[in-house]
Amino acid sequence: MKTQTFTASISQEGKSFIAQCLEIDVASQGKSEDEAVENLKEALELYFEPPRSTVMPKLRKFEVSID
Repeated sequence: MKTQTFTASISQEGKSFIAQCLEIDVASQGKSEDEAVENLKEALELYFEPPRSTVMPKLRKFEVSID
């Protein structure tokens, strides 16, 4: 198993702490700074886990009106 070091930006919103990974667009939250970082670690592990799809995903094109 390979390990890599990431940087977390931690902020507080109300009673919750938000941990945002600066290198990868992944974030998590917790009731404390430590819990937010632990949850971010778990979120990053899931992010890097290979997909295990048993059914091919559908692809759809769609239009958006932009003024």
